Order: sequence, then structure tokens, then C-alpha cells
Amino acid sequence: MEIVKKSAEYTIYKKRNGRMAVKNAERKWVNGEEKVKILLAEGLIRLDPPKPKPEAEEAPAEGDAG
Repeated sequence: MEIVKKSAEYTIYKKRNGRMAVKNAERKWVNGEEKVKILLAEGLIRLDPPKPKPEAEEAPAEGDAG
């Protein structure tokens, strides 16, 4: 892994697959929302708003052929 940024509070790494990893000052991995907040604050990621789900169309009933 390659060090992207190092500060007193955490170290940000870039993995070979392009993802980011964060370790805190106690050398423990940071995950979840805390990791996202750190990466957003550093400008290393951006969040897109979720795409709206397409409305499901109703299929015709199969026994109503006539």
C-alpha cells in the first residue's frame, strides 16, 4: 500500500485496487462512516446522491386469457 497522506491523527493509504484505507493514531483501522468523513474532508472521495429506483410495472395476470 502507498501512503497518500500522513497526519498526527491518522494515515491514509491507497491500495493496489484503488481503494483507500485509513489507520488512526493508535494504529487501528478506521471503517464505516468515520472513514468516509475523513476521506471526504481530505477531498479524496466524493459522494454522489443515490439514483432513484425505476417504478416497477405491473405484469398482466396469467389466467385471464379469455
